[in-house]
Amino acid sequence: MTSKSCFIFALFFPLTVALPSAQAETYQWKDSNGQTVVSDYPPPSTAKGRRSIGGVKPTVVSEALPEKTADTPKIPEAPKNIAEKDLEFKKRQQESREKADKQAKEQAAQKDKSENCDRARRNLVALESNQPINTVGADGERSAMDAAQRALEIERARKLLAESCQ
Repeated sequence: MTSKSCFIFALFFPLTVALPSAQAETYQWKDSNGQTVVSDYPPPSTAKGRRSIGGVKPTVVSEALPEKTADTPKIPEAPKNIAEKDLEFKKRQQESREKADKQAKEQAAQKDKSENCDRARRNLVALESNQPINTVGADGERSAMDAAQRALEIERARKLLAESCQ
């Protein structure tokens, strides 16, 4: 570097570093435990001894809280710390997981209901087709279904169809 560029660098570098800090406003207040807090965030409305200690407009905030009227806008809460933000993030994640699980269970139940309805329809169609149907007895032997048994099974199939296909 030449001496001229070093001179320009030495002159303007401190100005660029000092410029952002001159714009920042700093606040000081006492928290609920009586400890003094210094921050670049504005103090909560419940803080005692609130005042601005630097920045563009150094103003002293009054100790007394103004009475709220219908026209007075709500004072925003103090910014949340990292632990509170992390807790809220985890809570939102848990709620989203629970919502997804609930939706998956509802879809599975709907699929089961649809399959049961289809099965009941096919069973009723098979019973009403007058094709020979065999049943297996308690002893394991097959026997042909007679007209009375078919009528009972058709009635049961219709009830099941009405229940599962609502």
